[in-house]
Amino acid sequence: MAKKLAHPPTQAEIDLDALSFNVAQVRRLGGKSKKILAVVKANAYGHGAIGIARELEALGVDFLGVAFIEEGIKLRKAGIKKPILILGGIFPFHVKKIFTFKLTPVVFDLALARALDAEGKRQKHALPVHVKIDTGMNRLGVPFDQTEKFFSSLQAANFLKVEGILSHLSSAHLRDKESRKYTADQIKKFKKSLFPIRKLGFDPPLIHMANSSAIIENLIPECTMVRAGLMLYGAYPSDDLKKAITLKPVMGLKSHVIQIKVIPPGAPISYSRTFYTKKESLIATIAIGYGDGFHYRLSNRGKVLIQGKKLPIVGSVCMDLIMADVTDLTGIKPGEEVVLFGDQGEATISVQDVAQWANTIPYEILCGVSSRVPRIYKKGGIRFEVKNQT
Repeated sequence: MAKKLAHPPTQAEIDLDALSFNVAQVRRLGGKSKKILAVVKANAYGHGAIGIARELEALGVDFLGVAFIEEGIKLRKAGIKKPILILGGIFPFHVKKIFTFKLTPVVFDLALARALDAEGKRQKHALPVHVKIDTGMNRLGVPFDQTEKFFSSLQAANFLKVEGILSHLSSAHLRDKESRKYTADQIKKFKKSLFPIRKLGFDPPLIHMANSSAIIENLIPECTMVRAGLMLYGAYPSDDLKKAITLKPVMGLKSHVIQIKVIPPGAPISYSRTFYTKKESLIATIAIGYGDGFHYRLSNRGKVLIQGKKLPIVGSVCMDLIMADVTDLTGIKPGEEVVLFGDQGEATISVQDVAQWANTIPYEILCGVSSRVPRIYKKGGIRFEVKNQT
């Protein structure tokens, strides 16, 4: 007889006690003197931006970081009061909304800086901004060799307050000699860029470059604020860092078995017939697919937990369903719990495991959990949902 379900078959369980533990680790490593910017972009790495931001605010982080202005506005409308930094920059048509929603932009373009300054003058309100220096990521930011020129021009902006200077590391998670050297060179450039900035009369209190990898290894002790992203959610930027710090996974992804079938030997499973049974097999069909963010590359490569045992995914991952070989289990029935990543009894599948099977990175696995998967939050043994997450 099938087990009865009183909720959607696939859910992401978000452990806020684990989040609290990880924030404490960031605070311990950064030191009491450093402020914490918690990165909640991309729907808080898939964990639900509003629910996570509310908890981070309660935990006393100093800043929240998002990629785009729309993410910041969403948090403001949800009642978030903490300073919100728009890490990905803004466009000129966003200028008024920056003031309306009291958001802090990252600036690296003089035309945009002048537009913000002009709006500040109209509103008689000085706007805090952070200026990004490109030290070698070669993505966003004022080119390192143009730092002095940029800030010389910025001196004319009377209604901009340079509150922060930041940069971003491209390779801090890598341990090879060349990457270590590149990281060291980026840090050296960042420190060097501060001299002309201060010489021109700017004295920003917030200096930040340290991402999760740099926080864990204390690579930039001179920073006055650290930017924690992946480590907040209990995943590691690289396997090497597992030895350096203990983190608790915040998200677990679970689904349930819909149907069990006995399949004869030599029969194909799923689209394109990428898997054939070698013997008579018991195959479970599970209520999750790439439409839920379960990666297609896990076809015939990934594993799931059922009854505390790791079992192989067989056949191609479908939009809404996957299949697993459960021949070795006894007494399995429809409605049985399936863990895609997380704990089940003594067994665990980590986000890092899933990323390795899918030949990708943990960031993509977490961010990829789609909006149709309900996020169920847990704190102190109490479960609850947060409405209007998307």
